[in-house]
Amino acid sequence: MKHKNEVGLTSEELGSANAPADQTEQTTSEIRQDCVYRSTGRAEKTDMIKSLVMDQDASRNCELYLPGSGNRSAVESSEESEEDMYRDEEEIEREKILLSETNSSEYKLSVSPEMDIMEYCMKEWRGNTPAAKRMRKGYEAVAQKFASIRRIRGDNYCAFRATLFQILSQATQLPRWLQSEDFTMLPENLLSKYDWIKQWQLRQKPGKRMGEIRDEIKEYLTLLRQKWKNISEIKGLLEKQEACDKLFKNEEEEYSLYEALKFLMLNTAIELYNADKSGRRVPVFSWLLFARDTSSNPCQLMQNHLNHIGHSGGLEQVEMFLLAYALQYTIQVYRLYKHSTDEFITLYPNDPEEDWPVVTLITEDDRHYNIPVRMCQETML
Repeated sequence: MKHKNEVGLTSEELGSANAPADQTEQTTSEIRQDCVYRSTGRAEKTDMIKSLVMDQDASRNCELYLPGSGNRSAVESSEESEEDMYRDEEEIEREKILLSETNSSEYKLSVSPEMDIMEYCMKEWRGNTPAAKRMRKGYEAVAQKFASIRRIRGDNYCAFRATLFQILSQATQLPRWLQSEDFTMLPENLLSKYDWIKQWQLRQKPGKRMGEIRDEIKEYLTLLRQKWKNISEIKGLLEKQEACDKLFKNEEEEYSLYEALKFLMLNTAIELYNADKSGRRVPVFSWLLFARDTSSNPCQLMQNHLNHIGHSGGLEQVEMFLLAYALQYTIQVYRLYKHSTDEFITLYPNDPEEDWPVVTLITEDDRHYNIPVRMCQETML
């Protein structure tokens, strides 16, 4: 493998991307525990992050979210079974065909119109099961801060869609990292160092050559900066919201933006991996990210995770931290099924920078995300 010493990767590490888990000397849980202590010298303030990663079987993907589902949801089914919830591509295609046959524009909306949050809750959680009662309590707590909710289309991009929509709808300026002259040169710079990035899978365009990948990702990054700048310059809140709604009705542009986000996550992962290898301090989640059997280095992260986001799976919990770091935003999530616990409101990252803006999401099961709107009072961290 060319440039085998870049990113601290040896040819043996790169060749082990698909090695079976039983060849490792330590279990994943042992590695995670060890990583926490090696990263910080103590186990303080890491319980929440460890629990997020250890609970990945219950927090794999964004399943397609259909309204009117009553009180039967992935939360209740997850209490009955711990099996992996990844959806394969055939299932996604079958659901796309089903949705196209409904002749209902509501199902095709990326972000549905806002709805009173308690009205939505009562519509979706009418039963008297423990899960339904817990959800109602959770929504009541959210309703103390927000008046309405907007449903997010669930096609395994829902974490990206909810986060980016919230960011753009609140943006008032272009972040410094987006203003950099080198921003759109990221694909060229990374591909010149790491030959394995040529295995990047563009959306619905597998098998692209390196030059095509470089140029296409550059277009996606340019589009992200352009849309962010244009929307942030809109002063009126109503006009800004209308611009966001219009953008998220343009499927081609919308999915191009998600490809840009994935590439920014890869760039951030490489930076964190290199920083750790050179002895610099890195956030705890970075240790956990690379402690997984399937992502011990950035190459494996790309092959086994980032390439599959939007196709056969969504973001796992530890990857929500990576997304937050890539965007330099704090992502605050109301995890409704965790109501009455310390994890009801979770921050990605859990120790955010003071100057990072905050966006808020809602999830019932750590797989699908919706967004709260019309803040009743200032959100406090």
